[in-house]
Amino acid sequence: MEIGSSSDKIFKLYDQLELLEYQDKFVVKSLESPDQGFSISRREGNIETLSDASSSEKPSKTSAIYGVAGTIRLLAGTYLLVITSRKEVGSFLGFPVYRVESMKFLACNEALRFSNSQEKRDEAYFMTLLKTVEATPGLYYSYETDITLNLQRRCKLMEGWMSKPIWKQADPRFVWNKHLLEELIEYKLDEFIIPLLQGSFQMAQLELKNSPTTCTLLSRRCTRRLGTRMWRRGANLEGDTANFIETEQLLELEGFRCSLLQIRGSIPLLWEQIVDLSYKPRLRIINHEHTVYFFLKIQHFLFLSFSLNSGAYDLTLHFQLFIQPQVVERHFHDLFQRYGETIALDLTEKSYLARKSLNIQLQRLGVFTSTECIPLFAEDYGKFRTLWAEQGDEISLEYAGTHALKGDLVRYGKQTVAGLIKDGMSAVSRYYLNNFHDGIRQFHVFQDALDLVSGRYTVSRNNPSPFQLNSFESFSYLPVASALLVGGLTLTTFTIQQAGRSAQHYVSSVFWAGVTAGVMALVKANGRQFCSRPRLCGLL
Repeated sequence: MEIGSSSDKIFKLYDQLELLEYQDKFVVKSLESPDQGFSISRREGNIETLSDASSSEKPSKTSAIYGVAGTIRLLAGTYLLVITSRKEVGSFLGFPVYRVESMKFLACNEALRFSNSQEKRDEAYFMTLLKTVEATPGLYYSYETDITLNLQRRCKLMEGWMSKPIWKQADPRFVWNKHLLEELIEYKLDEFIIPLLQGSFQMAQLELKNSPTTCTLLSRRCTRRLGTRMWRRGANLEGDTANFIETEQLLELEGFRCSLLQIRGSIPLLWEQIVDLSYKPRLRIINHEHTVYFFLKIQHFLFLSFSLNSGAYDLTLHFQLFIQPQVVERHFHDLFQRYGETIALDLTEKSYLARKSLNIQLQRLGVFTSTECIPLFAEDYGKFRTLWAEQGDEISLEYAGTHALKGDLVRYGKQTVAGLIKDGMSAVSRYYLNNFHDGIRQFHVFQDALDLVSGRYTVSRNNPSPFQLNSFESFSYLPVASALLVGGLTLTTFTIQQAGRSAQHYVSSVFWAGVTAGVMALVKANGRQFCSRPRLCGLL
């Protein structure tokens, strides 16, 4: 709990920027301080500060932008990512928070015309990945404060910490564009460097017994093992888990601030669940020296459960884990160092504990009596449930591509017919996305794009083309197999209807039934080969 706020000098980013487009360069400068800015060459992608890049010529185009999210170098040039649209969604500790509505990569790749044909093809693929990055959902930021640090950690910071550049304040685990910011950091463009957080930001104003209260729900998605649902499972060799989320529930009332942290992630073992056209692919532990045997000793805990069905765990409040060895140990040792003693829980509805915590906090602040609780206030309780339901949907869309399943249990406290229909549609969508959409796709890319912008894959002219390593194109074979199945079923059905008329029709029925069964067996046996797969990086 915190009372009041710090009086430290606050570092503030430029929030009104102008983009000037010249024939040979792009110029980004602040409207508040027109002498502050930088230019980037459209040919080599070299960056210069504005004082060194002054120009008397008139720009071909001038537009307003709301931030620079970083740069990335590919085979033939550099690409500058700028925020072209934003929306204010609330405030965190009194500072405005914005959601990125749209972004755009500006190409500084005029040297592309000097590349060979293979490099041009590869650059086109990489540019397709960047197009997908432009549509990344759930990106949040603030010009005046760092939103990657939770309240508990902020209370432990030294005096003067908030006067540092915001990128220096940030927790690097939760900076989505950390890799993209490296070149801007090198040129010391601190006032232009915006750390973006991927996750969810929800805010509600409650009127509890005429006590205006602000309830904020902020989820931070870790970038150490970033990826889509079926292509990033379990942990890597460093103990970083897939879909690791830190969710902070912040309560603000009459100068008091209370915070509850919940963290969750994939099971911290080396395991995979490769898509193979089946609805629920088989889970397989990866044979590796780091996962042969381990001993688990737990002290001071309520309950710990690894659910292989859900492929996830939840950790909340106070726990102490001593685990041997290696992958599991590294994972929980890191959590212990950051969060201290914690209770480990397997929660099917994380909002349950959040509600219990909210009741206790409001009782201690004197808003509730010892017998009162949030469900007694229907309107405010509805807002609280909506916060958690929308948070679950947003995080699920980022990781799985669909809304969260059983969201009506959180929103309404019961399963509804509409909720069952929505869950059914989400299940079908997840099957399609998992099998045909998460790898390299004709129009959109998920996993490869994330590996590229996070720096997990490094583009280099010295490396072989990643798009030549696997000549098998899933979508070039899947339509043929689908056509054979549909055609075989159609002809089998037609010939069966005619089978009683002659022996020839009977033989035809048997033949086409055999062809259909053979194609089905072939597809089933080679299911993984028909599914879309990422190309840039392996599973670990």
